[in-house]
Amino acid sequence: MRDLGAGFGHLLRGQRWVARHGRSYGFGLVPGLITLVLYAAALIALALWGTDAVAWATPFADDWSSPWLGLFRGFLTAVLFALALLLAVLTFTAVTLLIGQPFYESLSERVDRDVSPDGTAPESELPLWRDLWISGRDSLRILVRAALWGVLLFALGFVPVVGQTAVPVAGFFVTGFFLTEELTSVALQRRGVELRDRLALLRSRKALVWGFGTPLALAFLVPFVAVFLMPGAVAGATLLARELLGEETRGGEDAASDDAPDEQTVR
Repeated sequence: MRDLGAGFGHLLRGQRWVARHGRSYGFGLVPGLITLVLYAAALIALALWGTDAVAWATPFADDWSSPWLGLFRGFLTAVLFALALLLAVLTFTAVTLLIGQPFYESLSERVDRDVSPDGTAPESELPLWRDLWISGRDSLRILVRAALWGVLLFALGFVPVVGQTAVPVAGFFVTGFFLTEELTSVALQRRGVELRDRLALLRSRKALVWGFGTPLALAFLVPFVAVFLMPGAVAGATLLARELLGEETRGGEDAASDDAPDEQTVR
């Protein structure tokens, strides 16, 4: 329970940090807005043509009598849209981080400098194109893992009682874990921590990770909320990464100074 509260505390402190640094927050909104437009267009297209796609994929049901044909294809269309929404939630963070790599890396560095006792921040020694390549590659690996969990949970959803109670709860915890991995990757990749080691770190403090990521996963279900929470989520994930690595943080809970001068976030 203590780690759950601590994880949620990092999420709140990240939001408070960006609230005090308006320019950093403004620049941090840009990647999320771009991703939101792309995802909205894809979901609208699915809503418009999803029924046609299901009909094309199930020609064997063309001769079924009413109402079974409509019920069958209606069910498949609803499942397709539900899976698309789940995939959107799972991948929104990864795609936004990839688009906004320079923005979020600079924001994360600034948080590190703000809370570090010596006022410094670890910096990546790799060129930007290399950071982008590693981020994209690792995000794809995480997406495959998340998709496998999604398929498993979807199958368990058909189990009576358990599928309607425990499975949705487990789904939010799984989503929260992978969201946290994506968000902490900004700070951890800058420190040279490889994906395998990042996952081991997160698994060693699951309650801390769930306390941070599960409320965020729930919030991300509300339209547009993900865009406005992303900058603070990156800031909070930087604080979380410091705790996972045992790095000293200046000032405890309110480490981020209110009077620190803002600066441009794009390198």
